[in-house]
Amino acid sequence: MKIGYARTSTIEQVAGLEAQERDLKAAGVEKVFAEQVSSVARRDKLEAALDYCREGDTLIVTKLDRLARSVADLITITQRLEKKGVTLVILAMSLDTSTPHGKLMLNIVGAIGQFERELMLERQREGIAKAKAEGKYKGRAPTAMAKAEQVQTLKAQGRSIAEIVAQLDVSRASVYRIIGKPSGAM
Repeated sequence: MKIGYARTSTIEQVAGLEAQERDLKAAGVEKVFAEQVSSVARRDKLEAALDYCREGDTLIVTKLDRLARSVADLITITQRLEKKGVTLVILAMSLDTSTPHGKLMLNIVGAIGQFERELMLERQREGIAKAKAEGKYKGRAPTAMAKAEQVQTLKAQGRSIAEIVAQLDVSRASVYRIIGKPSGAM
């Protein structure tokens, strides 16, 4: 069976998700697991897809970065698939791990992808450090602290932390920080 996995990093990327699903269907995928979540977050649909795969199946993704966040992650995923007797196909690269060449290319491309990401992050950190030194970088505005007065008012009215979080769209940790309690306290 051909099983597909599609992912975009944010819910705003609807067209990207639709394009992946279209490409997977065109590749003959019978069941698609799709989610809109950052690669660093918990990927429940990826886990479901990996669990669903059986011996002889093929997991298909459109691009490598939709599947793995690092070489280590890629190795873990491919080892899980190998143990189950499942092959991996990456459409954008015409890569198929059912062949020795496909396995080699997957490892090489994964290493290059991680290298590129690390270089990008290094350049980003250098740019931020330079901007800070020049007084041009202030960081993002603290959104929860701008609502501190509202948090205090709602708490004084007897509202629960959960109600404040829902009403003001701030994190629990921010609410606890504003009202001066440890975040583990109730």
